[in-house]
Amino acid sequence: MDIEWINNLSPQLATFLLAMLPITELRVSIPVALETFDLPIWQAYVLSVVGDIIPGVLIIYFIGPISRFLRKWRIADKFFVWLFAHTRSRFDAKYKVWGNLALLFFVAIPLPFTGVWTGSVAAWLFGIKKKDSLIYIILGAMLAGVLVTLISLGIFGFFKSVL
Repeated sequence: MDIEWINNLSPQLATFLLAMLPITELRVSIPVALETFDLPIWQAYVLSVVGDIIPGVLIIYFIGPISRFLRKWRIADKFFVWLFAHTRSRFDAKYKVWGNLALLFFVAIPLPFTGVWTGSVAAWLFGIKKKDSLIYIILGAMLAGVLVTLISLGIFGFFKSVL
């Protein structure tokens, strides 16, 4: 992924925008903010968590109407069929065991194909109330931010001590 565009932005805006992207989310924005931009820990955390949450709110409130509109076209329909099947397969077993708490854990675990974007789609697919979804997604993003920050500081600290 070409991220040269971030060189033309302030470190704060670049961090915020990286957190909003579905592939990077805060899993990338926090380490980049800390190591590349040298932002203070609190600033990297806040910008990344807020940037990560915004798309989740938009997804929760608008995925229904947007998917209904876009599914009129075959290619969009194929995409949504794949997206919804993929999300269900990753989230279904956890949801059956943990209920709405599964959403918090799913968002909080900073691994590929988990996070706010996928968690928001899962919340919509499983019919979790919007208010409950937002609470669990925000808490999950905050926890993910803490985990990624701690991991980032640990990794950077290790490499700085070795080099």
